[in-house]
Amino acid sequence: MSTPRIRLASRLDPVKPSITLAVSARAGELKAKGIDIISFGAGEPDFDTPDHIKAAARAALDRGVARYTHVAGLIELRRAVAAELGGVHGVDIGPDQILVSSGAKHSLYNLFMALLDPGDEVVIPAPYWVSYPDMVLLAGGVPVILPTEASRGFAPDPAVLERLLTDRTRAIVINTPSNPTGASYDAETLRAIGNLCAARGVLIISDDIYRSLVYGGARYTSIASLSPDIARHTILVDGVSKTYAMTGWRIGYAAGPVELIRAMSTIQGQSTSNPSHIAQVAALAALTGPQECVATMRAAFDERRREMVARLRAMPGVSLHEPLGAFYCFPDLSAHVGRRAPSGAAIADDVALCNYLVEEGRVAVVPGSGFGAPGFVRLSYACSMDEIRNGLDRMGEALGRLVAP
Repeated sequence: MSTPRIRLASRLDPVKPSITLAVSARAGELKAKGIDIISFGAGEPDFDTPDHIKAAARAALDRGVARYTHVAGLIELRRAVAAELGGVHGVDIGPDQILVSSGAKHSLYNLFMALLDPGDEVVIPAPYWVSYPDMVLLAGGVPVILPTEASRGFAPDPAVLERLLTDRTRAIVINTPSNPTGASYDAETLRAIGNLCAARGVLIISDDIYRSLVYGGARYTSIASLSPDIARHTILVDGVSKTYAMTGWRIGYAAGPVELIRAMSTIQGQSTSNPSHIAQVAALAALTGPQECVATMRAAFDERRREMVARLRAMPGVSLHEPLGAFYCFPDLSAHVGRRAPSGAAIADDVALCNYLVEEGRVAVVPGSGFGAPGFVRLSYACSMDEIRNGLDRMGEALGRLVAP
């Protein structure tokens, strides 16, 4: 029998596996061996999906909901999404401007596939969510990284953005509140970015998946709300995953110009078709049902955030800009890079540091290099207060055992 000759597509060459999934997988392997690991790697709420949402799904199953829907999603859900996004962003949105997909990640993938030709550029502020550059690459585009600084609250500098724009720039990705930094951009920064992009005909991809999770007196500001011209250049990406603890239900959506939404729907129609029917029913219940659950979860996240911030700032060699959104802390641990573990092993970079923390400190965090920020690490506080306290005790002790080279 002959062996099949498999040659993988070259488009995969620059694409890297998700570093967040790798960290979670390693923590899972150690736990499966009976090793006590506290993981701060999760990018999802630890709460259960609210009861009224699950009840709506059960009732729909009893009615026999198990069929294909329109590729773009149930019309009732698209109307609800249009109404909700229109209210949040202060713009008129119709259901024909909505595409419901299998998570906001899927929405972004559809968008890049529909928007980009080979060589087209997308500006991505760093630190960035790990999947933005790779999705641009898979679509044939070129990710152009816009560095930001902790001293500026990780907010993009519009003057730097202007220097990066070329005649090949198609879009910029704005993620506020941000994964991984928890940064929430102010209206002044967003207005400057929006006016620049509108003047240059550059689209603004506003990833708003964490917009309901802001703290400490901060407010979410919609870039689309700042002017009609900016709104015309903005594509909204959102979903129910983070706000309603529905990550596994896989429902996200995009709102934009009708011609672009139709193109994205064509991509989706030839790949996944509609998202899960029952998950769409659950998402409709989330958007139209009681909202007290959102405030309850947000309050719990805020309490955990304050605990994690205080404990990280008390650690020697750790610098942290206070996060005001999402559920992540993104401290700078570069002072510990270049040191040595008690075994003598060199801590050459943030990846080696994170490997040391999980293998010897029994606490899992995500290397900042995966987010375009070497020397930093990401910790999620979407976990219990006991895990935060015990895990940060472990982290502090492990960092304290590192020695100068």
